[in-house]
Amino acid sequence: MQAKKRALLIACGLAAATLLPVAASAQGTEWPTKPIRLMVGFPGGSTPDIAARTIAEPLGKALGQPIVVDNKAGASGNISADLVAKATDDHTLGIVINGNLTSSKMLYPKLPYDPVKDFTYLSLIATAPLVLVAQNNLPSGAAFFDAARQAGDKWNYGSVGVGSVGHLGMELLKSRAAGFNPQHVPYPGNPQVITAMLGDQVQMGLIPPGVAMPQIRAGKLKAIGLTGGRSALVPEIPPLAEAGVKDFNLEVWVALLGPANLSKTAQARIGRELAIVMKDPDVRRKLFEQGWQAVGTSPDGMRTRVNEEAAIMTKIISTRGIKLQ
Repeated sequence: MQAKKRALLIACGLAAATLLPVAASAQGTEWPTKPIRLMVGFPGGSTPDIAARTIAEPLGKALGQPIVVDNKAGASGNISADLVAKATDDHTLGIVINGNLTSSKMLYPKLPYDPVKDFTYLSLIATAPLVLVAQNNLPSGAAFFDAARQAGDKWNYGSVGVGSVGHLGMELLKSRAAGFNPQHVPYPGNPQVITAMLGDQVQMGLIPPGVAMPQIRAGKLKAIGLTGGRSALVPEIPPLAEAGVKDFNLEVWVALLGPANLSKTAQARIGRELAIVMKDPDVRRKLFEQGWQAVGTSPDGMRTRVNEEAAIMTKIISTRGIKLQ
């Protein structure tokens, strides 16, 4: 009997030993297995960069690997988006803005990526209204638009590039305010638009509050009005409707995505951890203080938002005849 017991124990021990490498191997292949690169298509200090860095540390901590923000500015964020689309290491993600997914395909006939097919949509991260910001020596409210009409095409506005929300939003604003016709000047990022206004190179721009408000509160620039209604982000700024511009609602947003080949394991892990991160009071507070309203959505929710906005932007591009130079 003792011999049988010993034989049974030995057999069980061997079986357990054979299972250990399998379990260790399975654990070793869990995602992520190395640091994650988070691509941002705009310079440091830009609104997408601010949002990316706010979520990078807590999300990386939750995932057990550091998330390194990699700024690859240019082409309104499309260079960075293309790098994400072509990534094959399963550890590259990207933060994109509206235009990369809603208008770039129409504006760039040779766009190197397909916004619909080449990405795994993960979540919207944050949204914000836009502030129509102007030089401080210009009039306020409805008087600003009267002065702009008198200036005709001699006034300029800045944006982060053709097809950006700041550009298409201003073109939409032209259709809402008769006789309003400032000319477009593109810049690499919103900080450069601010610098251009302070340097008397452009008179105005549609800019997210996270970048605009420090200069406005310092008295260096002026807020003409807010796209949409009142916002808790900037309660002191009236909507543009109070300056006579009706039915003008527009938001800028940032979203998290990966390449189309992002593994199901990675998608599931990101989905679980990001949902927790986006509910964290500290993360929401930091985003709010930087001019963002934290949201967090399902992949399907993100896709719905992209599809709806793409239809609106396509109409703006068509009716205004917007083309790349």
